[in-house]
Amino acid sequence: MNSRQKRPDKKNALSILDAAKRDMEFTLSLNQTDESSSTIVRNIYESFRMLGDALLVAKGIESKDHIMPIKELLTLRVSTARPINIIDNLRRLRHNINYYGYHPKLMEVEDAVSIAKSCFKPLLDAIIKEVKRR
Repeated sequence: MNSRQKRPDKKNALSILDAAKRDMEFTLSLNQTDESSSTIVRNIYESFRMLGDALLVAKGIESKDHIMPIKELLTLRVSTARPINIIDNLRRLRHNINYYGYHPKLMEVEDAVSIAKSCFKPLLDAIIKEVKRR
């Protein structure tokens, strides 16, 4: 099993959401260059993963991998300009960067930024409401 039950922690979940928001804002402020491409993709993915992790923490579930937090995001009913399931593409791209030395092209970085700009804020707002409701 890739998770374990814990006590739901609303305060920790909100802290994770705040950190994800700060990290995303910083990442989107970076210039998109060949040198920054890996960092931008990794940080965008990590900010989305943190959103899913916050949901799990609020429910009292500790995830042991990256797949579970992303799947948790896919359960949300949120209107976004791009489909939420495209976030899983970021997970695979980040995996290739971290474990196979893949260097993303600027086109891939632009796509990651587009995903972040179209999906992050609606997901963040929905998750904040969900966590505060618990």
